[in-house]
Amino acid sequence: MKIESLLSDRYIALNLELGTKNQVIDAMLSIVDGHAGIRDNDLLRHDVLRREQEMSTGIGKNIALPHAKTAAVTQPVLAIATLKKELNFDSIDNEPVRIIFLLATPEEMLAEHLKLLGRITRLAGRADFRQRLIGATAATEVLDLFREEEKDFPQI
Repeated sequence: MKIESLLSDRYIALNLELGTKNQVIDAMLSIVDGHAGIRDNDLLRHDVLRREQEMSTGIGKNIALPHAKTAAVTQPVLAIATLKKELNFDSIDNEPVRIIFLLATPEEMLAEHLKLLGRITRLAGRADFRQRLIGATAATEVLDLFREEEKDFPQI
């Protein structure tokens, strides 16, 4: 399973104008609302917020990765957003964020969940990749970026 196979233009939002961490999480959950893999939106919200309370998912390098292993989904669910302005997300490096990934996977898909988290952080950890993502003006550019970057990656 590649990141680009989980995405469609419907789950990509660019240059959002948001002011708080809670607004970002709410916006990400709104982006995936109606996704075929979500069976319980309220539980998904609860589990993402619970995970965020355990430790910030601001993973550094201007990236936030709210995520959950949850019974709220029947398949992996992924959304991506960029922010127009940097935002404090209580990141581990104390830097603001501009790129947000929301990932939710079924509880029984622990290995896949960890592999997807690793792949996202590996790709987004590269400065050139982040710049291209932030500079994207259309969802198709984001899809093409992941397709190009993952062409030589094995399936998860």
